[in-house]
Amino acid sequence: MESVDVVAEDLRRRFDATQVSFLILDLTGKAVARLSIASTEEVGRAAERIELSGSVYERVMRTQRLYQEATGQGHRVIAPVTNRGDAIGLLEVLLPTEPGKGILDAVGEAAHVLAYIVIANQRFTDLYTWGKRSRPPTLPAEIQYQLLPSSLSCEAAQFALSGSLEPSETISGDTFDYTLDRDTLHLSVTDPMGHDINSALAATVLMGALRGARRAGADLIGQARQADRALADNGRGHATGQLLRVYLHTGRTELVNAGHPLPLRIREGAVEEIPCEADPPFGVPVPAAHSYHVQDIGLRPGDRLIMLTDGMLERDAQKVDLVALLKSTRHLHPRETVLMLTSAVLDAAGGKLEDDATVLCLDWHGPQETHRHVSSGADVRQASPARGKR
Repeated sequence: MESVDVVAEDLRRRFDATQVSFLILDLTGKAVARLSIASTEEVGRAAERIELSGSVYERVMRTQRLYQEATGQGHRVIAPVTNRGDAIGLLEVLLPTEPGKGILDAVGEAAHVLAYIVIANQRFTDLYTWGKRSRPPTLPAEIQYQLLPSSLSCEAAQFALSGSLEPSETISGDTFDYTLDRDTLHLSVTDPMGHDINSALAATVLMGALRGARRAGADLIGQARQADRALADNGRGHATGQLLRVYLHTGRTELVNAGHPLPLRIREGAVEEIPCEADPPFGVPVPAAHSYHVQDIGLRPGDRLIMLTDGMLERDAQKVDLVALLKSTRHLHPRETVLMLTSAVLDAAGGKLEDDATVLCLDWHGPQETHRHVSSGADVRQASPARGKR
């Protein structure tokens, strides 16, 4: 937390700021926690938690634009703390007088620096992890959260992606993953059988096998085979899943579908399932001659790809008009879309899911897209500050 304090002290010294706060986005994406104390023992009970819905904080998170307004105590400035699409939180500063462009730019730059500080420091402390949680997780949930990528969103010139996992009451082991190489984007969504600790342990074996094979340079078939053997050899049941590889310089997109619900594509306003052959789930005994198949699903610039688990389609989730919701959120950043999709399913279930609901959303801009501004977390070419009512 000391590094965050350094940023705060710098803003106080340079601009006579009377208050400086870092508000971290929690795991639900629906609230922020104000981290203003350094004692990790007190964070869980002392951090102020603020619901985003209808607030100015939600506005800044959604637009990824700096906001300022006059208050009875001074001029409040709120800036997004974001790195490559990963919305980490907000920097809030209270100034004694109305800030000019130079000061606003400096606050925005401090917020960008703060994003790097948090990313670097969270490797060494639980402070930020605690700030993201509204309540202590169960053991299966703790395992499941640790299997997710450290950032739930990512942007590059060619794409923007984000994932969301809404865990069920008994944890079903859903996971999603991605990694970005020099010229390749790798994605996966998996759904093991079972619930509670057994599904969490199956997910651990599955993700370990997939990541190990991928990091060793295996192609999609090699990764699928490794996952299949790992579950079978360790008696962890079976799991459905999809493995995706996007070549950034050409847009060629390869898919292995291991018995998983079909991915969806939004193209020119139309939502459609992508037809693809389904191989058996990972870990299911099959004839020795069986081989996984790599299929080309052909993304075009402007396409939005949705990968999801059956928790988004079955039981109470069937009450959600998924197609209509996908159309109505098409203009939003993937980060906002996945949150709205999983939230809709959670609401339909009365706040208690029987199965994990997981979505991974990819916007493909195309290999020719090399001039987008992505450091702020949105395609903002001229991010002029929004102003509150005076």
